[in-house]
Parts: sequence; C-alpha cells; structure tokens
Amino acid sequence: MKRGLRSILLLCLSGIFLAAFAQEGEGKKPEGFAERYELELKWVNFLILAGGLGYLIRKNAGTFFADRSRKIRQDIADAEEVRQDAERRAAEVDRRLAGLETEIAALRVASQGEAEAEKERIEQQTVLEMAKVRASAEQEIVAAGKTARAELKQYAAELAIDLAGQKLRARMTPDTQEALVRGFARDVDGLSSPAQSTQN
Repeated sequence: MKRGLRSILLLCLSGIFLAAFAQEGEGKKPEGFAERYELELKWVNFLILAGGLGYLIRKNAGTFFADRSRKIRQDIADAEEVRQDAERRAAEVDRRLAGLETEIAALRVASQGEAEAEKERIEQQTVLEMAKVRASAEQEIVAAGKTARAELKQYAAELAIDLAGQKLRARMTPDTQEALVRGFARDVDGLSSPAQSTQN
C-alpha cells in the first residue's frame, strides 16, 4: 500500500513538472504557441495522470479486492459459527426446559424436607428456651420469696417494738415516771458517792 502511495506521488510530481516545463517553454516561444497548444498540454497532462491512476488501480485493486473477499468469506464463516453456537445453546435451553418440571418437583420435595427439618429444629429450640425461662422464673420466685420473708421478719420486729412501746406508754403513769426518775437519780448519786470517797 505504501508503494502505491509513492507511485501516485511520483506521478503527481511528474505532472506538475511537465506543466511547469510547458509554461517555461511558453515564455521562449512566441505568444501564439502557448494559446495554440494549451488545450493539448492539458490533455497530455490529463492522460499522464489518468494513466498513472489506472496503473495504480490495476496494480493495487487486485490485492485490495482479494483481501476484501477473503475478509467477507471470514466474516461469513464467523457468522456461521455464531449461528451454530446459538442453535446449540437454543437446543440446550429447550432440553433444560423439558426437564424443568422434574427439577421443580425435586426442588419442592427438597424444600418440604428442609421445612420439616427446620420446623423440628425450631420446636426443639423452643422447648429448650421454655425450660430455661421456667428455670429462671423459678429462681426469681425463690429469690423473691426469700426477700419477702426477710422483709416480713423486719416488719414483724418493727411492729413488735412499736407494740411494746405502746404498752409501756399505756402503763406509764405520772407516779411511775416520778419513781423511775428518783430511782435513776439515786443510782447516779450512788455512783458519784464512791468516786468522791476515793478521791478524799
């Protein structure tokens, strides 16, 4: 292809050179010569250019069209391979669709088996969780019973102390209070007297 371009370029340069030579020659000839042969020079220039182009086309067209036809044949072969592959895939899809009902039935059976196994597992887990909850509730009930008994004992003690205080206040008369105060004062005096005698 590069040789063809070089040839075209050479032909164009030679045409330009001939045209320039013809114009140079016109300057040397009388003025009527250029006007008389201008058309013939243009025809000569055209014929040289057309001949060069024809030569290049004839030289390169054969390989171009051969390459083009080879490419077309290759594209046709590739298209045929693609078509065969598509037909093969379509046949595979048809075959799979035919067996789809059996696959669906097998999937149903398998999913039912899995669902039963999952249901059994959930039931077992539920029983275990309920046992744990029951044990935890029993522990909480025992702890709450202990706490309630302790609070009840404390309340009973407070109630007994209050009741004893009420009974004491009910039995306490002014005379009894005065006797208690005197007895207390005597005891205090009795305690302070031995201390004074020891000091003396």
